[in-house]
Amino acid sequence: MAHKFDPQHLERLLSADRLKDIAPKELLGSEGLKAGQVFADVGCGPGFFTLPAAELVGSGGRVYAIDAQQEMLEFLKKRNPPKCVHIVRSEEEKIPLKDGEADFALMAYVLHEVRDQIVFLNEVRRILKKDGILLVIDWKKLKEEKGPPIEERLTEGQTCGFLKKAGFLNVTTSSLNQSHYKIVAVK
Repeated sequence: MAHKFDPQHLERLLSADRLKDIAPKELLGSEGLKAGQVFADVGCGPGFFTLPAAELVGSGGRVYAIDAQQEMLEFLKKRNPPKCVHIVRSEEEKIPLKDGEADFALMAYVLHEVRDQIVFLNEVRRILKKDGILLVIDWKKLKEEKGPPIEERLTEGQTCGFLKKAGFLNVTTSSLNQSHYKIVAVK
């Protein structure tokens, strides 16, 4: 069984240091998230990306904040998200959204925690519209003080391989910062 982030430490997910490493609203906007779209934050945690995404999609869009850990969703509810945010409890192998529901999906720091990456990615692909975008952000395979242990991290090549096996197209990878990479793929 893959290691899961301990919700007792969820304040780390909203820290000022994390905001210095990643500006979520700017990042999502630069990858094409815009007003009126449907955004799926898969593994949303306490909403580090959820709330900035809600600002970008606005009242005419929808944000699905999806997580398997109830503690994360409860914390997000306490943050008073806008009406366009829909909080969804899911299982790893089954996301309770319709086929083709989302224009854009995000998996930030999730894939290395998943039991079966291909099954999981197939499910994320299912909820995306044709030509929908998936943005994956994860930890580079480096030994660092922060983040998961190196043996649990996935290389960019491993992640790209999983995405291609799950049927994603136009898979492009780049460095996000010293610790993280980002991969953009299309359904």
